[in-house]
Amino acid sequence: MEKPDLRVMMTTFTDNEAAFDTVKVLIEERLIACGTVLPGARSLYRWKGGIEEASEVIVLLKTDQEHATSCEKRLEEIHPYKVPAIVTFIPESLPDAYASWAREALRNPE
Repeated sequence: MEKPDLRVMMTTFTDNEAAFDTVKVLIEERLIACGTVLPGARSLYRWKGGIEEASEVIVLLKTDQEHATSCEKRLEEIHPYKVPAIVTFIPESLPDAYASWAREALRNPE
């Protein structure tokens, strides 16, 4: 079975507004087909020699192999974090209908 070309990117934001604003830009620029915003996360992390704790919003971005690198670069440009977490996953399987929808959503309008 061939692996799908869809990619799921995960990142975090400080609040819903920043998350939604970023997702909207990436959709408008056709770098992602969809962004899912999941508020309510709590993160613990090491930063500048100490342990920090913060409320965060997790965002899952759906794109394809062709757009993944451009999406990551653009996300780094517009992300409010100095060092954003941007992690890309390759799904093991994916329904054909969803993959078709995502590819169509990423195409430039003619």
